[in-house]
Amino acid sequence: MDVTLHLAQDPEADELLGRSPLAALVGMLLDQQVPMEWAFKGPSTIARRMGAEDLDAHDIAAHDPEAFAALLSAKPAVHRYPGSMAGRVQQLCRYLVDTYDGDAEAVWRGVGTGKELLKRLQDLPGFGKQKAQIFLALLGKQLGVHPDGWREAAGPYGEPGSFRSVADITGPESLTKVRAHKQEMKAAAKAAKAAEAAGK
Repeated sequence: MDVTLHLAQDPEADELLGRSPLAALVGMLLDQQVPMEWAFKGPSTIARRMGAEDLDAHDIAAHDPEAFAALLSAKPAVHRYPGSMAGRVQQLCRYLVDTYDGDAEAVWRGVGTGKELLKRLQDLPGFGKQKAQIFLALLGKQLGVHPDGWREAAGPYGEPGSFRSVADITGPESLTKVRAHKQEMKAAAKAAKAAEAAGK
C-alpha cells in the first residue's frame, strides 16, 4: 500500500494515509461529526505526538488511556470529542492486536470476496455498515484492493463515477462534488422530515 490519498488536504498527513493501513483505518474511524480533512489529519497528528513516523497498533493499544486521551486533546485537538475518540482508537487497536497481531492490512489482505471483506470491516470496533462500505469503496477505488464483488458489497459507494464519499475524493474538484452531494442529501432528508411532520 503506497499511494497518495487526498483526504486530509495536507501533504504530510495524506502521505501517511497512503502508506499506512492503520492510519487509513484510524482516519476513517475519526471521520464523524467533524470535517473530513480534520478527521483524516488525525492519524498524522497522533503519530507525531507519539514521536513516531507511523501508527503502531501494539503501542496505541498498550498506551495508558488517560495519557492517550490527553495526547488527542492537546491543542489543536484531534477531534471535536477527543476523549471518547481516544477510547475508540485504542479499542480498534486492541481488536487489531488480538485478531490480526496488530497488522491492519491483514483485515483485507488476501480476502476472497467483497462480502467477506465487508463483514471483516463491520467487525471492527466503531465501524457500522455505512462506514465499512465507504472504507471498502476507498480500498477498491484508490488502494487497489479488488476482491470479487467488492463494488456490490460497497453498495452505492462502490458505483464507478459517483461522488458520494471519501472513497471518491482524489483532489479539490472531487471534494467539492462530494460536499455538494452531501448537502443535497441533507436537504432532501430535511424536506422529507418536514413533509412527514406536515402530514401528521
